[in-house]
This record gives sequence, structure tokens and C-alpha cells, in this order.
Amino acid sequence: MTTYFGFSTYRRLRKYRVTDFDLVKQDLFNHFNIRKGEKLMNPNFGTIIWDMLYEPFTESVKDAIAKDIKAIVSYDPRLEVETITLTEFTNGIMVEIDIKYVLTNQVSALSIKFDREAVSRAGVE
Repeated sequence: MTTYFGFSTYRRLRKYRVTDFDLVKQDLFNHFNIRKGEKLMNPNFGTIIWDMLYEPFTESVKDAIAKDIKAIVSYDPRLEVETITLTEFTNGIMVEIDIKYVLTNQVSALSIKFDREAVSRAGVE
């Protein structure tokens, strides 16, 4: 079985080395933190969720976000989507995804908050 190695400074962990499923989750988290169109030379990389934060949370918006999430997860052949739950909260959208690490059939829950206030502080409105 292949072992993947990488580095992370997220949360300022003492050990910067991450492997296997932890590395894959970090890669996925990084993908969700890039707005679609921001990555140089790859305008299709990233997520549309940051652009949807100010839209009414309708069924069509939920469907577009779910489709985007599935596309992002399937971008990495090491992962599969098990379930997606979208919840609107006062300042944004909460995305909860159960993902499966294909190599070991391990399933993990990933929660990501997309917050309007974070967008405003970054000057990205």
C-alpha cells in the first residue's frame, strides 16, 4: 500500500509531517479555501461556495454547492463522498461531508464553515 507524506503548519502543530488520510484531508481543506478562479494557470480549481455566501439559500443554490463539493472531492482519486449536509447559519454556510479514504475504506467527517465575516475582513466582497 502507498504511503503519502506531506507537511502542514495548520494550527501550528509541533510536528509538521502528516501522512496518508490526514494529508488527504489537509489537501481537501486547502482546496476548499481557494475561490474558484483564484489559482494561477488553473481557473477551474477551487470552490464556488465563497461566491454563494450572499445568495439566498435556495434549493438551486444548495444543489449547486453540493455538485461543487462532489466535483472537488472527486478531483482527488483517493477520496469518495459518502454524505453531504449543508446548513445555513447567521454569517454563512456550514458544510459537513463524510468522506471515505479509498485506500483503507476509512470514513471521516469534515466540517467547514464558510463565513461572510471572514470574506469581509479579507476585502473580497
